[in-house]
Amino acid sequence: MRGPPDMAEITLANLAHSYLPDPRTGDDFALKEMNHVWRDGEAYALLGSSGCGKSTLLNIISGLLRPSHGRVLFDGRDVTDAPTAERNIGQVFQFPVVYDTMTVRENLAFPLRNRRMPAAEIARLVQKVGAMIGMEAELDRKARGLTADAKQKISLGRGMVREDVNALLFDEPLTVIDPHMKWELRTQLKKLHQDFGHTMIYVTHDQTEALTFADKVVVMYDGRVVQIGTPQELFERPAHTFVGYFIGSPGMNLFDAQVAGRRARIDGASFDLPAPYVTGRGRVQVGVRPEFVRLATGGGGVPARIDRIEDVGRHRIVRLTVAGGEVSALVPEDGTLPADVDGIVFDPAGINVYEDDWRVAPSAGQEAA
Repeated sequence: MRGPPDMAEITLANLAHSYLPDPRTGDDFALKEMNHVWRDGEAYALLGSSGCGKSTLLNIISGLLRPSHGRVLFDGRDVTDAPTAERNIGQVFQFPVVYDTMTVRENLAFPLRNRRMPAAEIARLVQKVGAMIGMEAELDRKARGLTADAKQKISLGRGMVREDVNALLFDEPLTVIDPHMKWELRTQLKKLHQDFGHTMIYVTHDQTEALTFADKVVVMYDGRVVQIGTPQELFERPAHTFVGYFIGSPGMNLFDAQVAGRRARIDGASFDLPAPYVTGRGRVQVGVRPEFVRLATGGGGVPARIDRIEDVGRHRIVRLTVAGGEVSALVPEDGTLPADVDGIVFDPAGINVYEDDWRVAPSAGQEAA
């Protein structure tokens, strides 16, 4: 049995990238400057909408792209100019890359043979990965003629077959996989991580994939990493309004507000905040997830009007109009819905305050209880 992998702590130092030869403004950069340390042996999901810079960042880490600014370090060693082969990583791309003239077994063995691994060890690892991707019965079948779904499983298996890599990088690898197999392969990836402790970075725009796979989720927006945190941290304390909007279904409600100390005002209605806040001259908003919005009657709370109710099984989503915008509230499936709802109130534990899209910490470090 092989020993544990080398793994790598990945440091991004003053990293930025522009595809233009002479970038002049922030808008010219696909990746804005960032400084981050990704700890060895952790599983990260790189999450964001299309065009936010996820694949650019992954390609810089893998060595397929050289950053125009800054450095990439593996365990303190500068690998900015090192080719992919020298970084000792496994990478799986969105669209399957397989050799049609080879069998499934030969495809899986290819990276191991390139490293001149003993035949018995190759056979053991190929058999193991073949079982993990559910293709034991097809190991001796030519890749030509297999479905895109099956080819992507081969590609995924080839990325996973080496146990000695510094890091495993996945660029939306389950896009062409059917939904049931997606769940199975995510489970296998988590098990692979638990068994071997590889540093894993998994690019996706699917929050379910990110939240179920990763120890830490790296949320990107407009070329920036706006938050790195556990799924719970992203849900409870989104550092940026985009995180609140993107994580959760429905996403966080945002209200333009005036905030002074422990009081906030939305659409003429004022209410207490769970802690004092100090805001400057930027646009101030209060963010509250639908789970923490309560329906009110009798003129209490922020004025609201129910537009429609959606029954989604475990709960109902109540869509309301508040200050001209749509707001969502969650009501338990068996909960009563008053007939004369005319307002909403907030559970204090679920209130966040934002200025110019960034979360404002309670003053004097007084977080909500």
